[in-house]
Amino acid sequence: MNDNRLPLCASSALAERGKGVRFAVTAWGEEAVAFAVRHHNVVHAYLNRCAHISLELDWNEGEFFESSGLYLMCATHGAVYEPETGHCAGGPCRGGRLHKILVEESNDQVFWIPDEYVRPVIA
Repeated sequence: MNDNRLPLCASSALAERGKGVRFAVTAWGEEAVAFAVRHHNVVHAYLNRCAHISLELDWNEGEFFESSGLYLMCATHGAVYEPETGHCAGGPCRGGRLHKILVEESNDQVFWIPDEYVRPVIA
């Protein structure tokens, strides 16, 4: 267990290949949004910025998976990413990847762990 972890959501809020949970962060000193999704029963979290152009991915708030549920997709230009790694799997993001945020799931809760680039929002 990591002492720096921050509460994100209840485990039940993340259905397999379902809607993601968005959360506010500070990324490289600027306000930003991150998100968490469940894929193959594992929670993955990323900064909500396409590797192609720094725009949010979701086409409706919290909708990150494309229709097959196999990939995360940017609504703007159709870039697709592997949910487990954030690596670009096709489209204009070629060679890029999403910035992964570490998460832990325990006691029916999901927690995120800040890194040197993505930190909590200071109120």
